[in-house]
Amino acid sequence: MFTFDIILVLIALIFILYSLYTELFGVAFTFLIAILFLAVFRILTPDEILSGLGNEQVVVILMLLVWGDMMRKTAVIEKLFDRLFRNARSYNGFLTRMMVIVATFSSFLNNTPLVAIMMPYVHNWCKRNGYSPSRFLIPLSYAAILGGSVTLIGTSTNLIVAGMVEDQNIIPNLPELKMFDFVWVGIPMAILGYLYIILVGKRFLPDRHAVDINLGSSRTYFIEARVRSGSHLIGMRLDETNFLDQKGLLLVEIMRENITFPNYRTDLEFNEDDILVFAGDTQQIAELVEKGSGLVVPEIGMMSRRKKAEVIEIVVSQNSSLIGKELKEINFRAKYDAAVLSLHRNGENITNKIEDIDLRAGDVLLLYAGSAFTSRTQSSQDFYFISHVKDFVKIENYKVYILLGGLMVAIILATLGLVSLFISLLILLLTGMILGISSPKELPKSLDYNLALVIVLSLALGIAMIKTQAADFIASAFIALFQPFGKVGILFGIYLITTILAAYITNKASVGIIFPIALTIAYKMNLPPTPFILTVAYASAANFMTPHGYQTNLMVYGPGNYSFKDFFKIGTPLTMIYMITTVAILSLIYF
Repeated sequence: MFTFDIILVLIALIFILYSLYTELFGVAFTFLIAILFLAVFRILTPDEILSGLGNEQVVVILMLLVWGDMMRKTAVIEKLFDRLFRNARSYNGFLTRMMVIVATFSSFLNNTPLVAIMMPYVHNWCKRNGYSPSRFLIPLSYAAILGGSVTLIGTSTNLIVAGMVEDQNIIPNLPELKMFDFVWVGIPMAILGYLYIILVGKRFLPDRHAVDINLGSSRTYFIEARVRSGSHLIGMRLDETNFLDQKGLLLVEIMRENITFPNYRTDLEFNEDDILVFAGDTQQIAELVEKGSGLVVPEIGMMSRRKKAEVIEIVVSQNSSLIGKELKEINFRAKYDAAVLSLHRNGENITNKIEDIDLRAGDVLLLYAGSAFTSRTQSSQDFYFISHVKDFVKIENYKVYILLGGLMVAIILATLGLVSLFISLLILLLTGMILGISSPKELPKSLDYNLALVIVLSLALGIAMIKTQAADFIASAFIALFQPFGKVGILFGIYLITTILAAYITNKASVGIIFPIALTIAYKMNLPPTPFILTVAYASAANFMTPHGYQTNLMVYGPGNYSFKDFFKIGTPLTMIYMITTVAILSLIYF
């Protein structure tokens, strides 16, 4: 029966669709307005609006974000990527390795921070090997989406659907979604998606100049690095390394005792203690400090063993007491807990030893600063902070193993039904805080409050649609439209509508709108609810057609210098393949 309450819910839905499509308001604010509208007309009570805060899956999503932030601090993912991609030189070799590795990791890690970690690697690899990042960044995003759809925790969208299953009151005793309920479609589509990109999709990838994603300055610095004892470089020829191919980092010369060799001596074999002089920008210098590539930076010395350090830029002030003094006289390390890596002076080529340079007003110093630097310089007027380039945090290996192993144990226990994922993750996060990897003060910084608000309000919207029978009304119209095509046709219809909403609005909004409708259709037609639930999950998460369809697409949109057409041209066929595969497999299993 078409009631006034249904009209109000439909008005709220139309407002959400219009606002999100036209970008009138942000996602969270749009949902907030719609839910408040329903609350004013007493369709939703405060308890119903806030009920999502007690939803286990909502809290699991937030805890996974905190865990991901802890892993980011350990830098273990970056180090692993360094090893995995070190020998990849060809386009196909790097593309294949990247897609397989990212898809595998994103099955168990939140795919958004994974893409954020991987993007600088893609960018720097392209610089070194002469490729445009636009040839890789869309496949990077698609690989994360494909892998994230394989398990319950691979993407927040699957967890949102699981939370809605937990909160629904349409079908009594509806079983919860398990960790690997998604693999029957997820794994075949991860393989098909990879084959599509490698065989077809890569042909449509543009070859455009990259938009620089580094936040450091463009100032050029000179730095000396020494071939360390036991380095793999010893005995290698210059042309056997990648030192001449790294864009943004120029090898100027090589010094051996009192002899200087030019950079075009490609047949030169490295010896221990050879000094290599590089010129580069802040980001490239910071990466040289971090990775070393068989090199050490003498200026850092014992500071390299610090558990926490950072690379920063400072400028010498006009009234500084340091003006006219040599750096070795100032003794930065003892006075400020910082080592001077390099100096920039209005584009001049500084060829003298760093410690012998007399400072002038306006000199910009690149520092490797320890944890005491800030406290020691708070009251100093000798220089001013310019920019933060990179953090270095060293965490003991056993702590990293605990975080990684703990997640695997949590997944296994949840899969076997022995301990809930919520309890396991809570124990794991508390362990991380006890070990000092994170602290309660840092916890709020790891949480995505916007995401949490959208999820909670989406659950409230679902309650309103079910409570007023708006979901039942829409489901009846939907059944009348697609029933001539049978059960399979209805699944196709649900997938198509969900994926269009996800592509042009947001995937979380599409879940909030379509889930109660899909579940009501299953109930009214006396069909198994699981294929309908999974169809909504896949259609909303596996979205490739637009940059706005999924957060990882949006992340690579700007840095890859892509257009809307790039995503539509490459992503639409993949979306169609995913839809056909999903409906075919779910129909075979459940109908």
